[in-house]
Amino acid sequence: MSVGRKNWLFAGSDSGGETLSWAMSLVETAKMNGLYPPAWLAEILDRIHNHMTNPLNEPLPWNRTPMI
Repeated sequence: MSVGRKNWLFAGSDSGGETLSWAMSLVETAKMNGLYPPAWLAEILDRIHNHMTNPLNEPLPWNRTPMI
């Protein structure tokens, strides 16, 4: 655990640490909902890119079926 805490020292800045915490929260939320985080994040980024045609609330982790 102490290694993980020390990694936060190198986030670069306060805003970098905040961005990292958002990213880690997304990954952990996907895991808790039974999703494979890399595939889910790729889908999210694709939907954000096409945000005018796709509703953004559909791919949220709690609205998806687990990929087990």
